Amino acid sequence: MARLTQQVETFRALRAEMEAAVLPLATSVDGRRFSLQASVNGLALRLGGYAMLGADGEGTLGQVRALELAEVEVGEVALAAQRAEDADIRTRLPIRLARGEGVVLDRGAAPFHDRSARPATPAEVGAWLGETAPDRAQLAVGALSLVAGVPFSLDAGGFDRHTFLCGQSGSGKSYALGLVLEQLLLETDLRIVILDPNSDFTRLGELRDGVDADTAARWESAVAGLAVRSSTATGDDRLRLRFTELGPATQGALLRLDPVADREEYGELAALLAQERPSSLAALADTEHPEAQRLGLRVRNLGVEDYGVWARDDAGSVLDALDDPDVRCLVVDLGSLPTREEQALVAESVLRGLWDRRLERRPVLAVIDEAHNVCPAAPEDPLTALATEHAIRIAGEGRKFGTYMLVATQRPQKVHENVLSQCDNLIQMRLNSAADGAFVAARFGFAPAALVGLATDFRLGEALVAGKLASHPAILRFGARVAREGGGDVDAAWARPAP
Repeated sequence: MARLTQQVETFRALRAEMEAAVLPLATSVDGRRFSLQASVNGLALRLGGYAMLGADGEGTLGQVRALELAEVEVGEVALAAQRAEDADIRTRLPIRLARGEGVVLDRGAAPFHDRSARPATPAEVGAWLGETAPDRAQLAVGALSLVAGVPFSLDAGGFDRHTFLCGQSGSGKSYALGLVLEQLLLETDLRIVILDPNSDFTRLGELRDGVDADTAARWESAVAGLAVRSSTATGDDRLRLRFTELGPATQGALLRLDPVADREEYGELAALLAQERPSSLAALADTEHPEAQRLGLRVRNLGVEDYGVWARDDAGSVLDALDDPDVRCLVVDLGSLPTREEQALVAESVLRGLWDRRLERRPVLAVIDEAHNVCPAAPEDPLTALATEHAIRIAGEGRKFGTYMLVATQRPQKVHENVLSQCDNLIQMRLNSAADGAFVAARFGFAPAALVGLATDFRLGEALVAGKLASHPAILRFGARVAREGGGDVDAAWARPAP
């Protein structure tokens, strides 16, 4: 037994010595991608992190996109026999090492073989980011997670592509979305229209405590054109619509009239609207046409006339803000509306309004928060179906007219596929569901699958960004905001120890 124990210890010692002797080396056959190996002992290279490939002063910067534990056989080892009359034992010697792949970030790099690989320093990564920054506005949103002290900015010009932002509840999604929108307001002239179902952006014009004087002055100027429309507000700020400015399809959907299945009533509605031009649903029901009585009964049975969103005696509507050149950012507070039907009606009307104004070719970013409710994969009612159609149309054709989208959700698989398929930018925060992660990896091929897989372990405020808005797929942590949050979780004071 003692001899056997000695043999095992000899084998283990030799294997440990061989594993420690593995050199961190990288090879690239095309100057664009590289493969690497490294010892698992004190492994410093990290998935998603940065590596300097080559000697100091002559190396090239790369990013590790895949990294895993591998086992290889390096030959045979002879172990002394337990008895003198027996032959020595020869056995294979497997060792464990780290193997990975990555992308060379420095453009124009030549192929290389067996270059040394080490973690890049913050100075090296920061220098590369500075040298490759495009000549466009930069949105300072935070810092790299895997390189200490290196700030990271998004390319504002990248928002001329549609963007998908996802993260489960508690990941910091709404906070991050607010930070991105703040930077767009501070650093660009892009118009923004926000469909806000949770009232997270209603306080966008209010500064957080501790903001420095220079930023405060810039923010005051940036939000001079901010307009918040809420059903709880009064005067011009009240969120309201007029029945007459709804599209024919919207009017029919509101009354649950199908142009085919309910062709007679649908035709009567169209004729009444054309002839009488009623100012409201009540006025429609009060006309002298006999058909109006049946429509009036439908209106009363559905309770549509009781919606608080109707303008009634107030002038104007939320759609007027889309035409107001002084409104730089419009927050549509859907969360202030009491019913799901009213929220769907306003969302559909605003999206239709943006599409109807596309020929103005005035660049605008349409932000759809909680998009799984506004443009779901399977709409469950006619108004949501219409809103989904508008979102799909904007996603497919809006870019050429300057209408861009930023779609945010907790439920990636619940958003309509024809909206997701048009998004060329990804901001992915923590997703505990492996199925959601696999779905994102399959839909957004430009984001390395191994980095997408890290999302299950992201901390609060951490995200993977990829696409045109980033110089490379990067893992970052969002920084401090300028404005107050309108929403946020309820304080969990109840969980503190009792005094």
